[in-house]
Amino acid sequence: MENTTGLRESKKLRTRQRLAATALELFLERGFDAVSVADVAAAAEVSKPTLFRYFPSKEDLILDRFADHQDEAARIVRDREGDRTPAGALHAHFLAGLAERDPITGLCDHPDVLAFQGLLYSTASLEGRMAHYTAREVELLAEVLEGESVAPLAARMAATHLVAVRQGLGRANWARIASGVTADDAYPAAVADADQAFGMLAEGLDATLSRRV
Repeated sequence: MENTTGLRESKKLRTRQRLAATALELFLERGFDAVSVADVAAAAEVSKPTLFRYFPSKEDLILDRFADHQDEAARIVRDREGDRTPAGALHAHFLAGLAERDPITGLCDHPDVLAFQGLLYSTASLEGRMAHYTAREVELLAEVLEGESVAPLAARMAATHLVAVRQGLGRANWARIASGVTADDAYPAAVADADQAFGMLAEGLDATLSRRV
C-alpha cells in the first residue's frame, strides 16, 4: 500500500513538473498573454480540468515555484543563532545568496533565469498574482515574530517591511543584469544596496523586535 501511494505521488509530481515546464516554454516562446490554458494543457497532453487540479490559475503555472520560498524568511528568523536580530539574520542570508548568485536575489545572469524574470516583470497579471505569494510570506514571518512576543500589529508591519526589502533588492539586481551588466560586475553594488537597505530597517526594527541572548 505504501509503495502504491508513493508511486501515485511520484506520478503527480512528474505531471506537475511537466505542466510547469511546458507552460514556461510556451510563455517564453509566444508571450504570456498569447498562450491560453487550453494551449498548455494540449501541449502537455492533459485535459484543462486536470491542469486546474494542479494549478488554480494560469499565473500559478509560472509562480507556483515561489511557493517553495514562502517560508524562507520565517525559517531564517526562527532558526537564527545567538543574539542576531531578525533584520540581521535576513541581511546575512541575503548577502550569502548574493555571493552564491542565488536567482532569488536577482543577481544571476544565467539566460534561463533572465528569461523567466523578464517574463515575470513584464507581465502585469503575473506581478498582480505575486501579491498572493507575498501575503503568505508576510503572514508566516509575522507568526514567527509574534511567537517571540512581538505585538501582532508590530509583527505584521515588521514582516511587511522585511519582505519588501528582500523583493525590492531582488528586482533592482535583476534590472542591473537585464541592462547588460554581468552578475560579477554588479556584485559590489548589490552588496552595498543590501547593506544600506537592511541597515535602514535595522535602525528602527532592532529597537522593537526580539534579540536572542
